[in-house]
Amino acid sequence: MAAEALMTISQDEAERARLRSEEKNLLDIQSEMVYERREGKREGRLEGMKEGKREGRQESHMEVLSLIAKGYTAEDIKRELEGQS
Repeated sequence: MAAEALMTISQDEAERARLRSEEKNLLDIQSEMVYERREGKREGRLEGMKEGKREGRQESHMEVLSLIAKGYTAEDIKRELEGQS
């Protein structure tokens, strides 16, 4: 009887340990997913900023070329661009 009770307690402990281990594994997976999602968002923001800067420079270059084509001098272009800031 005592041996049977001890065996049941041991099995219950083993089951609790297995469940704790399974829960820990699930929490680790969830934590990794949250980290990866945050990292992906951060990388996306950085890439968006780089792309925005590239587009801004390209627009600026096109604007300068347009002013040159209109006959603006370097000083005129400088004043024109400073007035937009």
